[in-house]
Amino acid sequence: MQIFNLILFFVISFFGNTNENNTSLTDTELERFNTQVEQVKATIKTTSNYNIKIAFFVDMKIKSGKNRFFVYDLVNDKIIDQGLVAHGSGSETKVRGELKFSNEPNSNSTSLGRCVIGKAYKGNFGKSYKLYGIDETNTNALKRAIVLHAYSAVPTEEQDYYISNSHGCPMVSEAFFKRLEKIIDTSKPGIILDVYY
Repeated sequence: MQIFNLILFFVISFFGNTNENNTSLTDTELERFNTQVEQVKATIKTTSNYNIKIAFFVDMKIKSGKNRFFVYDLVNDKIIDQGLVAHGSGSETKVRGELKFSNEPNSNSTSLGRCVIGKAYKGNFGKSYKLYGIDETNTNALKRAIVLHAYSAVPTEEQDYYISNSHGCPMVSEAFFKRLEKIIDTSKPGIILDVYY
């Protein structure tokens, strides 16, 4: 555990601070975010299976061209990194910016809810992490092959237009994925990823 704490300190010190001061959530987004943080903290207290120091959050109300994937330090209560993340093509509606969600196989939609990041494997997009849904809204994550992975078409920097869609997976830039994998690979208990709207 001490080794994990040292590695986590290193990751936070050298990778997190670059984006920490650039967090620009609106009051409404911050209120929604804080609610999710409290819910995840409550979930973590119920079992020893989850990482108690770090959690990931994705706010699907923020448009895809803006940072909406947040790495959160649960101990010091602060966002330590952030990046862009795609949503599923099946989540698109006729109203730009309004999304719908599904847990159904072949829907190509993003599922809302909390999941635990599992083991890495090599898939169609290279290194990827299995996701295990722990809420009723995402119980089919594993069956649907919903995984955390990188994709070269996802930009590193924020932009004013929407980014490419996935088939339901939280898909991030290659640079952001490298920062995430440093955290995930050094965590023995599973890290919670909470996708909300």
